[in-house]
Order: sequence, then structure tokens, then C-alpha cells
Amino acid sequence: MTTGLVLLVLTLLVYMLSKRIYAASGKVYASPLIVTPLVMICVLLITGIPYESYNAGGKWLTDLLQPATVAFAIPLHKNFKVLKKHAAEIAAGVLSGTVIAVMSSMLLARWMHLSGDLATSLVPRSVTTPIAMSISQSIGGIPSITAVFVILTGILGTMMGPSVLRLFRIDNEIARGVSLGTAAHGTGTSKAFELSSLTGTISSIAMILTALFSLGLAPALLAVFLH
Repeated sequence: MTTGLVLLVLTLLVYMLSKRIYAASGKVYASPLIVTPLVMICVLLITGIPYESYNAGGKWLTDLLQPATVAFAIPLHKNFKVLKKHAAEIAAGVLSGTVIAVMSSMLLARWMHLSGDLATSLVPRSVTTPIAMSISQSIGGIPSITAVFVILTGILGTMMGPSVLRLFRIDNEIARGVSLGTAAHGTGTSKAFELSSLTGTISSIAMILTALFSLGLAPALLAVFLH
């Protein structure tokens, strides 16, 4: 437990330091979402400390995911009129994005010749971690592997998302929010709030809707794809 608490403090220090560096440099590779996991992985590998010992303290950070998600209700309330006005466009965008995410995951798994368990673990990669793990378990995947795919998807989405938006000249805040929230869940939402409050709010809604749509669509699309 003592080791876990020490590593928890170290994790927070690395995060805060990398966050300051990221704010000063603006470089994607300096993002605390990338730097912190890499540093802590190196620490565990060098010291030989097992993940279970780290998680004894790290689980407190995991538990904070729930109140952090609930906190999204604040910007939702502030932008309720805008959300109501564009409800149909947001829902349509998220639905199409969810279908594409699930189908592309299946095609990627087939292209990489992944086994059955790994293939199904990849399917919910665009959904926020707790729900993705639940979906993975329900369709026969491996939740822990799904969590890795989710994190990788979020990091890549955060790194590539803004460049893709600029490339296709997508300046609309609604469209940006839907894109980042649907493709890169919570990590993309964090990036969306850097662009603007409204973009972040739309992204948080897209993230939630993607999770809800995936709960219903993933098993059905997987069944069709396998047959």
C-alpha cells in the first residue's frame, strides 16, 4: 500500500509537470496523456514493481473517472439551447460515426489476422473505457485488452484529430465536437475543450451517445459480420 501511494504521488507529479510543459510548448507529443503513462511504465519496468502494487494507489485515479464524467453536466447545462437546436445533426453524426468505428475495427482485426478473442476485444475501441470493457465482456472479448485498444485509440485520435480537422477545413464547432467525441472518447473530449467550451461540450455528448449506440450496435454488427 505504501508503494502504491508513493507511485500515486509520482504519477500526479509527472502529470502536472508534463501538463505545464504541454501548455508552454503546445506540442502534441508533450501531452500529459502521452507522457505520464510512458514515464510510469518505464518506472515500473526499471524498478520491477508489479502493476498490482502500483494499482493499490492508482485505483484512486480510476475511481475519479466517474465524478469526472458527471462533471460534464456543467457545460451541458450551459449550452443546452445550442444542443437542443442541433440535436438531430449530433445524433445522426454520432450514429454514423459509431457504425463506421465498429465496422472499421472488424475489418482491421481481419486484416491483422487477429484471433477471435482479440478481434472482439478491438470492436469497442472508440468507446470510453468502463463501457468499452463491459461491451467487450458481453461479446466475448478480453476487457483488459480492450482497455489497451481504447487508450491507444484515444491517444492517436488526440494526436491526429486536429490535423485531420484542419486538412478537411472543418471549422464548425458542432462538427469538431462530434468528430473528436465519437472517434476518441474522453481523450478526444479533453482535446476538444482546448479548442472551445462548445466544442468540448458537443464532444462530451458525442462520447456518451457513442457508448449508448455501441451497446446496441456492436453485438448486432458483430453477429452479421461473423456470419
